[in-house]
Amino acid sequence: MSKEGMTTAVLETLRRNRLRDAYIRLVVTRGAGDLGVDPSLCKDPTLIIITEPMHSALGPKDPKVVHVIMSSVRRDSVAATSHEIKSLNYLNSILARLEANYAGADDAILLDQRGFVSEASVANIFLVKDNKVSTPSSAAGILHGITRSRIISICSTLGLEVKERDVTPFDLLTADEVFLAGTKSEMLAVGTIGGTKIGSGGVGPITRSLYREFSRIVQKAAEGTPIYESEPVET
Repeated sequence: MSKEGMTTAVLETLRRNRLRDAYIRLVVTRGAGDLGVDPSLCKDPTLIIITEPMHSALGPKDPKVVHVIMSSVRRDSVAATSHEIKSLNYLNSILARLEANYAGADDAILLDQRGFVSEASVANIFLVKDNKVSTPSSAAGILHGITRSRIISICSTLGLEVKERDVTPFDLLTADEVFLAGTKSEMLAVGTIGGTKIGSGGVGPITRSLYREFSRIVQKAAEGTPIYESEPVET
C-alpha cells in the first residue's frame, strides 16, 4: 500500500468510528500461511488498523510525575531484535514492566547491552543537566519515536542545546531533570529512579517549558491532515 493509500485508510477508520482524539496503531502481518517462519509462503500481507478514543494527558499546567526503577532486563542488542524496529516483539519491555510492577514503580528504565541507558519500557527518555538536554543515541537500540523527534525540534525552537549521546546510569541519577516521552504517555516527569530523587523530585523548569510548548503544538488545529470537514455526528 502506498503512503497515500495508508493515509486514506487511517482517515476512513477514524471517520467510521467517529473519532477525533484517538490512539492509532497500524499492524502489518505476513498474512495467511503455514506455522513455519518462511515469509515467502505467505503471499498476501494483512493490514490491521486499530483506533481507540484517547483523551490527551496534556491540559494540566504540569506533566504527571512518575517513579521508575532501573531494570535488570537489558534492551535487545542492535544486532538482534533491535527496538529500533517498531515490531510486536514486546517481551523485553513486558519483563521490565513486570519488574517495575513488583517494585511498586510506574515504569522501568532499560540499559543496553553495553550498560548505557536505552529507554523506558514504551517511552523515550531525556535528561537535563546544567540547562543542557540529552537523550540516548541510536547506539543504545532506541525506537526513534515521533514524540522524541518533536521534542528535539522544540528544544531547538526554545534555544536549548540538545545532544543525542551515550548516557550512563550515573548521568541519569545525577541529572537536574529527567522526563519520558511517548505517543500515548506524551510527556511524564520522573520524580525518582529506584528511590533516588531526581532534582527537586517534581517537575523541573525545562521539563515544564518543553511540556507547555509541546501541549500548544498538539492542541493546535493548524497542523496535520484534517479528518472531517465538519464535526463528526455523535451517536
